[in-house]
Amino acid sequence: MKGFISEGRHPFFVLLLLLGFMLLGYFVASILFIAVSPLLGIEVLDITNLLANPTENPKGADALLVFQGFVQFTSFVVAPLLMLRFMNVNIDSYLNWKKIPLPALLLLAGLLIIFIMPANSLIINWNAKLNLPDFMAGFEAWARAKEDELAELTKLIANFGTLPRLLAGLLVIAVIPAIGEELVFRGVMQRQVHRWSGNAHVAVWVAAIIFSTIHVQFFGFVPRMLLGALFGYLYLWSGNIWVPIVAHFFNNGFTVFLLYLQQTGAIDFNVESTEPMPFYTILLSAVLSAAVIYYLYKQFMQTPTRPESIAEAAEERQNQ
Repeated sequence: MKGFISEGRHPFFVLLLLLGFMLLGYFVASILFIAVSPLLGIEVLDITNLLANPTENPKGADALLVFQGFVQFTSFVVAPLLMLRFMNVNIDSYLNWKKIPLPALLLLAGLLIIFIMPANSLIINWNAKLNLPDFMAGFEAWARAKEDELAELTKLIANFGTLPRLLAGLLVIAVIPAIGEELVFRGVMQRQVHRWSGNAHVAVWVAAIIFSTIHVQFFGFVPRMLLGALFGYLYLWSGNIWVPIVAHFFNNGFTVFLLYLQQTGAIDFNVESTEPMPFYTILLSAVLSAAVIYYLYKQFMQTPTRPESIAEAAEERQNQ
């Protein structure tokens, strides 16, 4: 049976279609949020004001967390999967042209993200203190105001001082975004840009730049872009979407867990600090991360391509 959307469509059309499905997902998320708002003790007429000014409402934190969970799930998980279904592709072999790696390699891909954090703190600090040229003064003022606004929203949501809130945070901030953002940016966008440009490296970096841009935090743009590129290369080498998903989960989940430990008094460490970590930890982090990246690259490149993916790729080339 032919799909509603042809697999051979130009990548630009597929990316536009992805955007359309994601916007539809946002609409569905809004409807779902309106439907459950009475369960949260929120009047339907108050929803617009609550979402616009969540810090001024005592129920703002819970409402924002629920709304974010709905948006992430419908726009970033359901939307790309639904689009691929309409394209009549085999979703498993499309997203995973190689077999899933051994659990030890999946775990190592996740731990890599933790190993690299001290080295990344140096880039985070540089980007946070970046001063733009005078002719960009207007943009810099807007970007810093936006940064402060998002920091307030993050502080509001990131209240993980109890076990139930920790579990909710892990679900909404770690599990769903890890799956959804990797489906959108690596599973669909990176692959379509690769089709379009014919260059895997261009595809990795274009997807990483867009991934960082949509977070609208320009004084954290470079470290997030580099993180996106790392997810992209893990996907490119492993040929399996679960590898960047696991890495993405470790990145978000580790931060959520550290915030929980900080807020419960278990650790005395400012998780949200943009200051660089001690030099010796940065150096150790850089060396260890480089070694792990090289090891994962060698292991992933030895993983054979699935036979059904080879056949589907040949068919796709014929349809183009």
